[in-house]
Amino acid sequence: MSVPVSERASGSKREMTEGLAAQILEHIRGSRLDVGAHITAQELAERFSVSRFPVGQALQLLATKGVLTHERNRGYFVAEAKDASPAALGLVARDDTSEIYFRIAEDHLHDRLPDPASEAYLKEAYGVTKAQLNAVLSRIAQEGWAERRQGYGWSFSPMLTTPESLEQTYRVRLALEPAALLEPTYHLDLETAARCREAELRLLAGAIETDSADALHERGVRFHEAIIGASGNPFFLEAVRRINRVRRLLSYRSMIDRKRYRQQCEEHLQILDLLERGKNEKASQALRSHLEHTIENLQEIRPILER
Repeated sequence: MSVPVSERASGSKREMTEGLAAQILEHIRGSRLDVGAHITAQELAERFSVSRFPVGQALQLLATKGVLTHERNRGYFVAEAKDASPAALGLVARDDTSEIYFRIAEDHLHDRLPDPASEAYLKEAYGVTKAQLNAVLSRIAQEGWAERRQGYGWSFSPMLTTPESLEQTYRVRLALEPAALLEPTYHLDLETAARCREAELRLLAGAIETDSADALHERGVRFHEAIIGASGNPFFLEAVRRINRVRRLLSYRSMIDRKRYRQQCEEHLQILDLLERGKNEKASQALRSHLEHTIENLQEIRPILER
């Protein structure tokens, strides 16, 4: 007996909501947000590249799980259950499907996926259940490198596939990011600075070796988007976000070699120190040096990126 279309749609919608809720929970845990911290739908929609509607549904779900509290006319706030894992709350945890995710990512980088690809093809090719596939595709869609085709399967967006293209994105960032720190409207609030600092110190305390590749990528993205977002000029932030989306897959692969991350964390902390002291010109110079070091490091890990 076939499952009615409306029931299939309902199940897919529920899985997508759970997947997004799991991502938001991981963001709360990874950012070490305090109980009572305000969570905004707009910030999350921009972070995960989705509209505010699915974010609102995910926030409602997290409120029912005790992760958030909701106050009328004020929004959502972090609650006591913030340290619970997605699995413990019955949510679709990203780690449960990360192996499938990276297999699809590698095949996409090597142009081994048909375009469009049907869900039946993907289920058979990767030996996954419908729930697992929906969770993975939901994550990929939220990250912006695939979209559902009306009536037939999924299309995968063009992504960076060569070391040269990845280096080009860093050169664009080299032109943009140091300039953003010199905007006359620049203001990095203390809460954002403290959150960034805590994330870097956590990595230096051992998480460089233990965090997943996507967690390391997100940490770097959060740091750079936080300090660029403080420019008061939204066009800087939008440009950097677009670059971060298309470089994601090669960035994940580069995480295989982690020996450079201690230096990157220390440079991030130096930039934060300068910004907090109002020395934006020196911070801009330090950020330029930081990005130049990253470009130099790309040459060392080129074999990893080319394979």
